Amino acid sequence: MSVRVFAERAAAVRCVVDEIEALVRARAAAGHPCVLGLATGRTMEDVHAELVRRHRERGLSFASVHTVNLDEYWPVERGAPGSFGHAMHEQLFRHVDLPPDHILVPDGSVAERDVPERARAFEDAVAAWGGVDLQLLGIGRTGHLGFNEPGTPFDAPTRLVTLHETTRADAAATYPGEVPRHAITRGLGPILAARRVRLLAFGAAKASIVARALRRPMGVDVPASALRTHADALVLLDTAAAADLDDEAGDD
Repeated sequence: MSVRVFAERAAAVRCVVDEIEALVRARAAAGHPCVLGLATGRTMEDVHAELVRRHRERGLSFASVHTVNLDEYWPVERGAPGSFGHAMHEQLFRHVDLPPDHILVPDGSVAERDVPERARAFEDAVAAWGGVDLQLLGIGRTGHLGFNEPGTPFDAPTRLVTLHETTRADAAATYPGEVPRHAITRGLGPILAARRVRLLAFGAAKASIVARALRRPMGVDVPASALRTHADALVLLDTAAAADLDDEAGDD
């Protein structure tokens, strides 16, 4: 797994969006769709804004792109304020030429008894698109990827999960009302099946968990450490998030 450290988060965002733009354009030129795995949260807001800018100013088309979102709170109505579906619509989807039927976001409104069947259908749809070409990830302070909290096996499937109280506390600043105690998340197994994985982490609050995920022994206590098993994983950090790493990390 590669690690790149940038003086500013904006440079890390430009780097990952450069790669996304090149991939989308190359796949379109070859007549193939590009399947992007997307994430939400404060880390991704700048990524979404840069993708929108390139659509408007550089003609980056999303007409042949398919998107797969990692997770959604449960229970929550589709498009409700605070939902990840709503955030994706406001930050990205409504600003670009992405066909609505090319969008997959877990449905947080389904009855609990129906979650396993809907989770399987979700992953069947991803497989029908050919799998994820590039997966964007953030990392939570618990070490979660998506909403795969500590204790998650590295081959865990897509499913309903209980959120860690630290995760809920971090979400409280932006969620309108009480943060749900549960979510539907793609499992670590499906996440690691992406052909490329790109994790971004910014700020001093992420330094400790980044160091645990990248430098300490792998284990289910830090789900993000599973990325070290991936053949094409890149971690992009600002200097604050990289503060607890050793000198093995590169610097831009």
